Amino acid sequence: MTKRTFAIGDIHGGLKAVLQVLNKLQVRDEDTLIFMGDYVDGWSESAQVIELLITLSEKINCICIKGNHDVWCQNWLETSVVKPLWYLHGGKETMDSYEGFSIEEKQVHLDFLKKMPVYHIDAKNRLFLHAGFTATQGVANERHTATFYLDRTLWEMALVADKSIGVKHKRYPKRLGAYYEIYIGHTPTTNLEETVPMHAMNVWNIDTGAAFKGRVTGINIETKAFVQSDTLPSLYPNEKGRNR
Repeated sequence: MTKRTFAIGDIHGGLKAVLQVLNKLQVRDEDTLIFMGDYVDGWSESAQVIELLITLSEKINCICIKGNHDVWCQNWLETSVVKPLWYLHGGKETMDSYEGFSIEEKQVHLDFLKKMPVYHIDAKNRLFLHAGFTATQGVANERHTATFYLDRTLWEMALVADKSIGVKHKRYPKRLGAYYEIYIGHTPTTNLEETVPMHAMNVWNIDTGAAFKGRVTGINIETKAFVQSDTLPSLYPNEKGRNR
């Protein structure tokens, strides 16, 4: 059978949603799953999402990119310090999801989070990272690790460039030209009133707003066929997620 690779967008504690996506993808043992970060903070099952990723990683090839919310969760698990900004943006729900977890179980999750890469480049020079980068020559020249999970300028530049110049133009943005394709999450497509993955220049944004009123998305990086979960509010009708 042909080996397939799927990229899966931001989850934000929506275990029910990511399970729907995995079932729709009909994942096989030889497949590769690239998760784009932000597994926690929002809906009520953040710890359970991390547990799922750990279990999946033991069975098939999984690449779990680290997102900014995962960094904040890691810091809390490591230090027990609750930062107000994190608490207000989904941290409370993540903390609640860890009720009943032992110290040893939390340590396993912490170790898993600490080992997550901040980007991945495959054999076809496709880059996968949570947010973006600013170095014109590519990620190896990026000075600040936090850029990989916080930057929004890469996506903003791709959107503007897509409307103003063609891919063959001499002014093709150098950042984008460093890679065949770039896959990101972090900035919900629902911010632009799109409920599906968006494509601008050679950048694919597959964060379809699961933290708020959208869905979790999984996309086949070869065919670009994608599947989506139900909306998160419909799966967690008694919760707000990050909708305030």
